[in-house]
Amino acid sequence: MRILIKNLTFETIIGILEVERTTLQKVCVTLHLDYNYDGENFINYADICTLIEEDMIASQYKLLENALESLSQKIKNTYPHTTKIKLKILKPNILPNATVGLILHKTF
Repeated sequence: MRILIKNLTFETIIGILEVERTTLQKVCVTLHLDYNYDGENFINYADICTLIEEDMIASQYKLLENALESLSQKIKNTYPHTTKIKLKILKPNILPNATVGLILHKTF
């Protein structure tokens, strides 16, 4: 089974520049999560959205790389029947002429 969460959008502190450490900025998160479903062990996508948003707001990551690695591990720990994650974090307002971000692909 695959869960898709597309464009989960919220504001958080993220980045290494001085202004990024003091000013909220918009992020957009997309997640593809594969898991073993046997008729009983479903994953509630609303709970995953909450996990991602609360973690990013609380952690105030400096690097997107750290956010991706940490979030993917927290999702796997919370939902051990996860088999694969594709996690994307975009910063749509950091550059005036582009949306930038990173993608992590991980198989467990």
